Amino acid sequence: MPYSTEHKQKTRERIVECARELFNRRGFAEVSIDEIMQRAGLTRGGFYNHFKAKEELFAEAIAAYQNFNPAQRWKEFDFDNGDCGATHARQLVNAYLSNAHLEDIEGHCPMIALPSDTARASPRVKQAYRDLLERMAGLLAEGMSLPDGADRRQRGLAMAALCVGGMVLARTVDDPAFGDEVRLAARAMALELIGAGEH
Repeated sequence: MPYSTEHKQKTRERIVECARELFNRRGFAEVSIDEIMQRAGLTRGGFYNHFKAKEELFAEAIAAYQNFNPAQRWKEFDFDNGDCGATHARQLVNAYLSNAHLEDIEGHCPMIALPSDTARASPRVKQAYRDLLERMAGLLAEGMSLPDGADRRQRGLAMAALCVGGMVLARTVDDPAFGDEVRLAARAMALELIGAGEH
């Protein structure tokens, strides 16, 4: 008896989530299809029922993070899902640049773990990364009291660059105290940008 469409979709989502976790921890090139499928509790042969190639899965693993719900992942930050203004942007910055997010290597945003892998990847992977970056920038700028257009977009992109860049650098340096200093400096500047946008 063939599997239902719902079962196939859930299986595909499980493969994507396992791949994202492994890619975050070890990078695209270091993770094999066999490892991904084993982690998902499936055989290698099943991979090709869902994806043509590993790079297709890579693009989907990045794109799937757009469905990420910060209120579920970072419960300690008490997100107000009804607020899309500056309060929500501040909550997002605080959570994104938190120590909890830094230490959650498998669960954190793929923009932190995978910029070098993405730079060497196909246009499809790069587009998924760009879409995720644009979504983050849009969420951060959404509640700013600014006219629509370039200034709002520029502010959102600047905040996203501070958040992602701060986390990449904090994760990369070999001195945790210095990493915290970098992360907290990025957070302070991003919060300052949010404050500057309020009237």
